[in-house]
Amino acid sequence: MTSTTDRNVDKVISKMKERASVGLNKYGVTTERTDLNLLEWLTHAQEEAMDLAIYLERLKGDLVKQESLIDNRL
Repeated sequence: MTSTTDRNVDKVISKMKERASVGLNKYGVTTERTDLNLLEWLTHAQEEAMDLAIYLERLKGDLVKQESLIDNRL
């Protein structure tokens, strides 16, 4: 693996390579595929962004609950 001066960047690069491998095994294509038009690519990106927003909302809720539990113990 190519190493940078930032361990966090190295971790992200490693995870991206793993994700690419999983995606290829699961769907049989890479992002170099040519069967999607620009609108389809944008739709995929939008769907991924919406999923991310949902995950972030869930995690924020979990954090608020956790902090509330800690505050109640004090």
